[in-house]
Amino acid sequence: MKVESALYQAILQLKTTEECASFFQDLCTPAELSAMSERWRVAQLLDQKELSYREIHDKTGVSLATIGRVARFLTQEAYQGYRLVLDRVKKTKQNV
Repeated sequence: MKVESALYQAILQLKTTEECASFFQDLCTPAELSAMSERWRVAQLLDQKELSYREIHDKTGVSLATIGRVARFLTQEAYQGYRLVLDRVKKTKQNV
């Protein structure tokens, strides 16, 4: 089993936001958590299609290079992980 697969399986065992927070705080440095959180926020803002890259940068402080990278993974790359989770989050909000 690849190391990444073992990590993904471990993440799938988490059941609450609090469990996720505890696990990721143990697993990641504060800088890593911040970087992942920033990328997720950028993905959400890009998905809304209301702000330019510059406006997202001004709002978040995230570099234009990172914003461009997130945009590429959101729209062009085959993984589509951002899209999967963004759509699930939207669906969950609609069902509440």
